[in-house]
Amino acid sequence: MDNQGTSPAAEIGQPGSKRLYQSLARRLMGDLEAGRYTLGERLPAERDLAQTYDVSRPTVREAIIALEVQGLVEVRVGSGAYVVKLPGDKDNIAFGISAFELTEARLLIEGEAAALAATQISPAELDELRQLVAQIDAENAQTGGKEDADRKFHLAIAAATRNTAVIDAVARLWAMRETSKESALLHAKARVANVKPVVDEHSAILAALEANDPKAARAAMRAHLSAVLDSLLFATEEQAVAQARQDMEQKRQRYQRAIG
Repeated sequence: MDNQGTSPAAEIGQPGSKRLYQSLARRLMGDLEAGRYTLGERLPAERDLAQTYDVSRPTVREAIIALEVQGLVEVRVGSGAYVVKLPGDKDNIAFGISAFELTEARLLIEGEAAALAATQISPAELDELRQLVAQIDAENAQTGGKEDADRKFHLAIAAATRNTAVIDAVARLWAMRETSKESALLHAKARVANVKPVVDEHSAILAALEANDPKAARAAMRAHLSAVLDSLLFATEEQAVAQARQDMEQKRQRYQRAIG
């Protein structure tokens, strides 16, 4: 089966897909133990692994990241994944929260948070969000890949819900980006691939909040986080660094049309 065109957002909605990458990671670990892949050997290409194990390419990428976190493989941009350690008898792979799982949760929770915030956000809070959009743009122009303004933007929307539980939930999701090794690794790869927060996506969310339109705010937030899922998938492509600029330009043009 060749599922190379499947997006993470689409795959996540399929029954049983949430833990599929973990099953594949365990199977690959078993293959390493059995000697199917030897120390220093390059694993088969992503497309070939997807066909061999009858899974999608996003699933393969998540599984490889899980093995990378365990120190079993090393992913070299433009070359592939190489075996750097063979599992021992006492090795027991443990999974954290993947970046795809985390972003799916954000899509569900932050979409509703934006809708709720749209009904009661204050002029002062809107001013804060406008300033944060400008800061996101400024941070994108800097070297180093900081995303402080992006985080503050989303937390400010949560605060505008006036709901302590929502505020806490959104804050915890953002904290998990760094505390989960799998999530932190993939977000680091995204930064290396020059994948940055898209200003136009945040501007679309802001416009819906300014209009006090819950339906539009929910849709804009969900569209933004669906695009984040696609960006994370893109960040794991072998040619990600070379293609990043073109991809981001396409996204800017798409959101310019959406809000224009």
